[in-house]
Amino acid sequence: MKSVSFLIIGFLLIGNFQIHANNVRLQPFTIVKAEDSISAEPQDVFNHQLWDDLLQKHVSEHGNVNYKGFLADKKYLDQYISSLATNTPKTSWSKVEKLAYWINTYNALTVDLILRNYPIKSIKDIKHPWKQNLWILGDSTYNLHDIEHKILRKMNEPRIHFAIVCAAVSCPKLQNKAYTASNLELQFNQAARTFINDSAKNSISKEQLELSKIFQWFTKDFKHDGSLIDYLNQFSNVPISAKAKTHFKDYIWELNE
Repeated sequence: MKSVSFLIIGFLLIGNFQIHANNVRLQPFTIVKAEDSISAEPQDVFNHQLWDDLLQKHVSEHGNVNYKGFLADKKYLDQYISSLATNTPKTSWSKVEKLAYWINTYNALTVDLILRNYPIKSIKDIKHPWKQNLWILGDSTYNLHDIEHKILRKMNEPRIHFAIVCAAVSCPKLQNKAYTASNLELQFNQAARTFINDSAKNSISKEQLELSKIFQWFTKDFKHDGSLIDYLNQFSNVPISAKAKTHFKDYIWELNE
């Protein structure tokens, strides 16, 4: 009797079974290869959860930043920046992983810069705000100018201009979620559509455009695959004529509180 029991147990271990009514149907055991279990989606090699928590707590749905709240939680911002400093991108990181890291870094360091000088009415109240070498990440010293122009812009992804935020009213809104490699494409497209279709930033009609100065300052970045209007038409809710007249709005540097 014991030998029969062992045979039954052994038989069940080598096959999966499903019960359909009163019948037992055996299914062959499937071997899953290691590579088959790895998702094709981009993976996050760096955890931005601390930054995400701060953004959700201190940034509104509309991108208004509670700098007083950030000041109260400055130790957590410092902790996040310290984690950035000890986990700089490696050559093995994918492009999306590097983009997420540097976008979050730029935005976190901008908030840090404001807090170092708060209260102020504008980032331009700070002397040379984008060229202050205040942060050591890995073995190098960084400023905001170099992160934007020497790292992010060289990655040939114009949507960075809708993701990095210079703490001003006319900037794209600071998202209240951290950028992540696994969601970057979706986040980029949402940021582009939100900014381009925001009537406070851009006035768009078929034949007339009043655009943010971002499109003037960085025109070259938006023309890799066509004209500026071609680029805008990818995200604009209003179809724009190729012959539309273009003007650029004054930039409001007041703090994005």
